[in-house]
Amino acid sequence: MQNNTYSEITPEILSLAKMSEEISQISTELYKKYEVKRGLRDISGKGVLAGLTEIGEIRSYTIVDDEMVPCEGKLFYRGVDIEDLVHGFVSEKRFGFEEISYLLLFGELPGRKDLSSFSELLSSYRSLPTHFVRDIIMKAPSKDMMNTLARSVLTLYSYDDRADDTSIPNVLRQSLQLIALMPIMAVYAYQAYSHYHDGKSLFIHSPQPELSTAENILHILRPDSSYSELEATILDIALVLHMEHGGGNNSTFTTHVVSSSGTDTYSSVAASLGSLKGPKHGGANIKVVRMFEDMKQVIKDWSSEEEVRTYLKALLSRDAFDHAGLIYGMGHAVYSLSDPRANIFKSFVESLSREKGRMDEFHLYSMVERLAPQVIAEERQIYKGVSANVDFYSGFVYSMLDLPLELYTPLFAMARIVGWSAHRIEELANNGKIIRPAYKSVAKKKKYVKLDNR
Repeated sequence: MQNNTYSEITPEILSLAKMSEEISQISTELYKKYEVKRGLRDISGKGVLAGLTEIGEIRSYTIVDDEMVPCEGKLFYRGVDIEDLVHGFVSEKRFGFEEISYLLLFGELPGRKDLSSFSELLSSYRSLPTHFVRDIIMKAPSKDMMNTLARSVLTLYSYDDRADDTSIPNVLRQSLQLIALMPIMAVYAYQAYSHYHDGKSLFIHSPQPELSTAENILHILRPDSSYSELEATILDIALVLHMEHGGGNNSTFTTHVVSSSGTDTYSSVAASLGSLKGPKHGGANIKVVRMFEDMKQVIKDWSSEEEVRTYLKALLSRDAFDHAGLIYGMGHAVYSLSDPRANIFKSFVESLSREKGRMDEFHLYSMVERLAPQVIAEERQIYKGVSANVDFYSGFVYSMLDLPLELYTPLFAMARIVGWSAHRIEELANNGKIIRPAYKSVAKKKKYVKLDNR
């Protein structure tokens, strides 16, 4: 096979790279001296305050006698507890993606008529420009769907007669179109890649207007378009849990920074996609899945706490898996005692594991979730509690849904595009103004209410 000279790293490049790396080192002491944060975390690894927002709020501690005391993690969308939201639409057997998108974008839960109109609007936008699939997605398919997504989003700029208009009505229109199109572009990109690179059959299903976002993803992804009600329900929950996580996470912070320059929506979303692609952000669940695949090969008895504990210690001592010294899926920049998204996920993961005949794996995940904090506390100096985060279970869910690894991070993007859109509008609406923080007592009093007939 002929080498691709375009991608070649020559001895000259290696020599120059060494010089560049050596001159780029900054003393750790300077970060302490000038109190400079490394990215969006402080020296202890804790997330730092990066801005103000009224869209999402994370609560990981309470104040007792002027002291910060860790508490069970809480996540609020527009002041409403995520647990109440999920319980609401699941108990009433509705899909939640469209409903919670409405909440994040417009600040209130929709009535039945509002929800129906909004869902129809999103459905009307699930149509790519003529020949877009053939000319853009099918040509030069990438092995990484996130790059294909970014390219597709930037190309949509050329089809938009008002691409540079940053008025709120136009940005909202663009945002809704991207929310509707992101799943289609991602799945079609995967179909093209699997056909041209892996030699699999090529099939392109059109989205169905009567289906929800989660149902349409499974419909256009699977050759026979079939799926169970539980599969669609859990994918819908996954999308809702990944929609929003405050303004300080890397990709959403990118949305604020890039939007503040006055650039167009397509450039802003493409930048956020680039941020989300990173393994320390959206790509983390892939690491969890690969770690467990290695674990299942190494451990002979999955029910043995002793074997599991030994493997976890080997991970921390860089003697197992990728030798990075990490137990993937454990710990979070903000949460300490618990990640509410992981707790919600786990309650549904068990049902899906039973349906798929994978209860042995579920019990292994549960054991690792229980033992990992103990092992980390024994082996490492930690500044706060360690618990399973949302990535711990999301990769397992996606594998049970027979979703390819290549779509794990794009699925995150399909959900987070809603949060990015809300934050972009918030940034544009407040550019140059002082905005109020999300920590309002009135917001915390909101509870989930059933849909009325507004």
